Amino acid sequence: MDAEGTTAPKGPNLVRPYFLTKGRTQADVELPIEATVQIQPSARKATWPAGEMSSKIIALCETPQSVAEVSAKLSVPLGVTRVLLGDLISAGHLKTQATISESSTTDERRDLIERTLSGLRAL
Repeated sequence: MDAEGTTAPKGPNLVRPYFLTKGRTQADVELPIEATVQIQPSARKATWPAGEMSSKIIALCETPQSVAEVSAKLSVPLGVTRVLLGDLISAGHLKTQATISESSTTDERRDLIERTLSGLRAL
């Protein structure tokens, strides 16, 4: 009960997606769900406020993660994840790795499909 004798609602503190992205719905960079992101040296030098989404993303991306994996692990919608990752990429704190090219082998393509399916299942 609070000071007025009413019971406060229980449950998770939900943050609206538009709050996390400041109302934006598109990332500044192209980020397919299978794109792999990892931190840049500047991310290790920066001070990240505890509990903020950017600090959670940076911690996750210490090891390379796909966009789908970041979305699933943070329990954040894919579109929101793309905007947040795009901001960190534009700021130079994250980089993306090419996932597939014309010269990719069958094994590389199969591995990409398996990782993508794993990330999608986690969503």
